Amino acid sequence: MIGRWTSAASFVRCAVSALAVVASGAAAQPDRSVAREWNEALLQAIREDLARPPVHARNLFHTAVAMYDAWAAYDDVAAPYLLGRSRDGLTCDTSGLVVPTDREAARREAVSYAAYRVLTRRFQNSPGALDTLPRFDSLLVALGYDPAVTTTDPATPAGLGNRVAACVLAYGLADGANEAVGYETTHYAAVNPPLDVAAPGNPTLVDFNRWQPLRFETFVDQSGHEIPGGTPPFVGPEWGGVRPFALSPAARTVRHRADGEYVLYGDPGPPPQWSADGSGSTDDYLWGHALVALWSGHLDPADGVLWDISPASLGHLAAFPEGAEAVRQFYADAGQGVNGDGWDVNPVTGQPYAPQVVPRGDYTRVLAEFWADGPRSETPPGHWFVILNGVSDDPRLVKQWGGSGPILDDLEWDVKTYLALGGAVHDAAVTAWGLKGWYDSIRPVSAIRAVAGLGQSSEPEATDYDPAGFALAVGAIERIAPGDPLAGDADEHVGELKLWAWRGPEALEDSTTDVAGVGWIRAAEWWPYQQPTFVTPPFAGYVSGHSTYSRAAVEVLTAATGTPFFPGGLGEFAAPKDVFLRAERGPSVDVVLQWATYRDAADQCSLSRIWGGIHPPFDDLPGRRIGEEIGQDAAALAVRYFEGDVPVAVEATPEAEPSFALFPSPVRAGQPVTVRAEGQVRVIDVRGRVVVTSTGTIPTDGLAPGLYVVRAEVGGRSVGRTLLVVR
Repeated sequence: MIGRWTSAASFVRCAVSALAVVASGAAAQPDRSVAREWNEALLQAIREDLARPPVHARNLFHTAVAMYDAWAAYDDVAAPYLLGRSRDGLTCDTSGLVVPTDREAARREAVSYAAYRVLTRRFQNSPGALDTLPRFDSLLVALGYDPAVTTTDPATPAGLGNRVAACVLAYGLADGANEAVGYETTHYAAVNPPLDVAAPGNPTLVDFNRWQPLRFETFVDQSGHEIPGGTPPFVGPEWGGVRPFALSPAARTVRHRADGEYVLYGDPGPPPQWSADGSGSTDDYLWGHALVALWSGHLDPADGVLWDISPASLGHLAAFPEGAEAVRQFYADAGQGVNGDGWDVNPVTGQPYAPQVVPRGDYTRVLAEFWADGPRSETPPGHWFVILNGVSDDPRLVKQWGGSGPILDDLEWDVKTYLALGGAVHDAAVTAWGLKGWYDSIRPVSAIRAVAGLGQSSEPEATDYDPAGFALAVGAIERIAPGDPLAGDADEHVGELKLWAWRGPEALEDSTTDVAGVGWIRAAEWWPYQQPTFVTPPFAGYVSGHSTYSRAAVEVLTAATGTPFFPGGLGEFAAPKDVFLRAERGPSVDVVLQWATYRDAADQCSLSRIWGGIHPPFDDLPGRRIGEEIGQDAAALAVRYFEGDVPVAVEATPEAEPSFALFPSPVRAGQPVTVRAEGQVRVIDVRGRVVVTSTGTIPTDGLAPGLYVVRAEVGGRSVGRTLLVVR
């Protein structure tokens, strides 16, 4: 993103400069560890790939595992994560490992080969592969190593790195992500027809509680890639079934509905549900989505509202609100610029934080775009690696895990923090996307347009009364009256609801020079603060991925550094006047986002998604609570590996699966395959189509050569899956 990381002592490198160094294919930086070099290469590869947050959280984690294991293999204390272990029936053998005399040089080499092999495989089909793969080659050569060395003999550092990578890649084919078939879903299907976002209203919505795909003339994802077809599918609805890092098996439940199985961790229960008669939790549903629409009325820098956005006024949130009344008050306060009690002084300098008073409309727009991670971004999980790397670069940071003990060299610090943070964001993805797939909740753009079409719920005697419609609010939600500029040429819109909100992309002739501003709009035409080719991420809302990722990440940063505070007590990001925003011109003044603590940054990120029009508040707090536990558990488990406090033995999967095997595999087309499994099996091709349903044996007549997923089912419930190769 355009902008600049800064602090009182410029503690974080310029994100754009760091990106440019990696993107250029220039020589490795001599002041950075090889793990950092490969992490930067991975972040750039993510920016050039499709925007798939859970997939990239997994890529960040698996690459971190590869680098950590290559480092830990030569350590006298640390226990590797995969090396020397059996997981999911795959054993990563260490026989023949030789610990060299020069461990430092051997570690650099092993880490480099491990990362190189994993990244080359993971991004071989990326839309950016023509740039990404040569960059990986260039970096390996710049570090002094030969890509042609493919030995997996762990007697040499290169062989060890290649062995570790092979283990990680094999594990990835068995962890439930369906990597072998392009991460395809196997059963999820949207219940709502797509919403044509360019047309007013939402006439096709069938279920007000379920996710609705969006149809575009042109869809451009968060990484800037144009997606053909115009209706992007749900990304990762079955991701809860992916093997986690530190999630507790005791928190795991399996749910079923007609379209298949969903795995949940730490299930907080459903979000508010809309009912046509206004009963149940309909009021909470309406409150949440109405608040999103109303907060979009905060996006005008010319409205004269000024806020102090420094840590003197924002941050230092003591606790999450409990109870419905406290939750509503919490968001009412946040909408007035109150987010925590603020900090009296900087604990590092002992001096008060300097006020920073800016237009509310500039702060909220910068917030929405900075934390949105798009376009051309490293996605939300990668964003926290950028922040971690900035913290690690600060000369005031003493690299002691937890703020005490021995000082770690750069490589040890990087591989350890990457493992902990990678595990945390991966577990956040498994948890949040598991809940997204199961609860399949609606996004504000669909809900606001649909509810607005029902009428209002404030005046039972009126002809437009609907008990499940929005309540009227003077200056915020009103009816269109005759003579209103929105009434239409023939008063065809009279009686519809209107909102005081961001006027949307239709109000912009040129987004680089114009500002849409805020005003009265037809509720049927409400638009999130997003570009017209994106609108809303292609997956369900509940729970917020941003809230879950962010809170998990900051718990790791707090544990790793031993302090909740950014180095120097202040983290900053500078958004320069008139050039930072992409949805429209702005901000109208220089805006510097500021945080005293890592948690302050995460809390700000969570609120940004409401101003961006992406999440109602009830998506937010459950994600924060879940993320906090995930981050703390991931950091604690990582420390156990660092201290060698884990058994080197076969480790059971969270839930034992019945015996399930195929033989032979690979098989030649026309040769039957014997199945050892209870119930029936379904054979699914790379396009997600069921091509064979059978028991006992699988006929392969008519199957094209290639890779297939085979699922075993008992009573409609999935009890296992494996791969079948047809030659």
